[in-house]
Amino acid sequence: MPNQEAVLPDQGKIIQPMESTKALPKSIILGVYALLVLLGIGTGYLLAQKNSSVGLGSKAKIMQTGKVVGSTDTKTFRDSAEGVIEKGGVDGEGTHRLIRDPKRPDQTAFLVSSVVDLDEYIGKKVKVWGETFAAKKAAWLMDVGKIEIQ
Repeated sequence: MPNQEAVLPDQGKIIQPMESTKALPKSIILGVYALLVLLGIGTGYLLAQKNSSVGLGSKAKIMQTGKVVGSTDTKTFRDSAEGVIEKGGVDGEGTHRLIRDPKRPDQTAFLVSSVVDLDEYIGKKVKVWGETFAAKKAAWLMDVGKIEIQ
């Protein structure tokens, strides 16, 4: 195979970047920023409307019968547990606790609620439906959406 040398074009020349000859008017730049802000606000509003199916003031139906109180949203509040509600969480996680088995404290579920006032059920045996959340201290942290007195 013959020895071939690569020849590079323009060796030794320094290439300078081209300078812009015209700057954009400030009114166009401000208009683009204003449009971006309006689009961001509009997107946030639409997402808030779409995701407002949970919580107080939402479009989810809240039922209240003699024994059952809470949301009818079974897709969000699909986890359930039974026990006696007590006041207090653990290390800032949960406002209440659900004592499922007094002999097994590791089975306690810690509760918060965006829908139901849990203070009304302290000391009562209940079944709760909710959404489980990751927690750092609590073994089980649940946002209660529906509660039934047993």
